[in-house]
Amino acid sequence: MTTVASRTELYAEVQQFYADQMQRIDDRDITGYAETFTEDAEFEHTPGRPPARTRAGIVADLVEFHKRFETDPMQRRHWFNMINLRPQEDGTIVSTAYCLVVKIRPGSAPEINPSTVVHDVLVRVDGNLLTRSRRVTHDG
Repeated sequence: MTTVASRTELYAEVQQFYADQMQRIDDRDITGYAETFTEDAEFEHTPGRPPARTRAGIVADLVEFHKRFETDPMQRRHWFNMINLRPQEDGTIVSTAYCLVVKIRPGSAPEINPSTVVHDVLVRVDGNLLTRSRRVTHDG
């Protein structure tokens, strides 16, 4: 039986998982970010690009994606909010969250772009949460 306490604990655990995951990508720790996905994960994050599959595929995809930022002093911050969790009978957790990406450049005001919705399937592997699939849809 799901109780308020157990849902609260799950919500806090997922928030902590997302905080760790997003700080890894914001610090450009691509390998560390990929380690928060299952070995057979699927990750679709940019319109027009095919999904990356497997941890190694996620690393390769994100290395290629971040090449466009190599000479840009921009810092990106991913802000997850409005997290809606739906535990499933099979033990997976379907998560839908809003994500704003804040871009910060020296001497400039922060820019919010893009605004997205993140559709995840989270699983437990050896007691730890991992992302099995992520599909990011862009608003507008």
